[in-house]
Amino acid sequence: MKITLIRHSEVEEAYHKRYNGHIDIGLSRKGEAEAKALAKRFENEHFDLIYCSDLLRAKETLQPFTQAKDAIYTPKLREKSWGKHEGKSFDEIIAEGEISYENFEQWIEALDGEDYKSYVQRIKEFFLEYLPSRKVDKVLVVTHAGVIRVLMAIVQDLSLEEAFCIDVPYSGYIVFNTKEKRFSTVK
Repeated sequence: MKITLIRHSEVEEAYHKRYNGHIDIGLSRKGEAEAKALAKRFENEHFDLIYCSDLLRAKETLQPFTQAKDAIYTPKLREKSWGKHEGKSFDEIIAEGEISYENFEQWIEALDGEDYKSYVQRIKEFFLEYLPSRKVDKVLVVTHAGVIRVLMAIVQDLSLEEAFCIDVPYSGYIVFNTKEKRFSTVK
């Protein structure tokens, strides 16, 4: 199976470099143009199944695709919830004085919201158990950078810190070949 993973297009600048999690924000004007360019890039691609995060920024990214009408929107592809830290930057969270940064794993565990182990398990179950059970060849998934990075960490046996150093730009895409357990075609 080949899974094409697309990170949603650009959001408004006020939400850049923040722990947006489940905040239901839409695309910027630039993001809307990026989504149209992605739709054009994939207009001649056939996908057996199309899945999309149910958050607005992902849905708006998929909207210009002719295949969008066949999409399955699911909360299983959402970014991690950051609870009371959603919408805040690293510096804003540090300034609150409740938690400090010691190392990546400690920081992730200290932040509020969805338990990180549950988040990783949700991604693992969706991509490595549920999708393979669908017995299809080509799947399109529109999701979030964190989801893509966690999948890469699981498949490539990377630490979460290593995975989160991988650049996954707005509107970037990567193809995951499940048979070869290999990622390719990063944009």
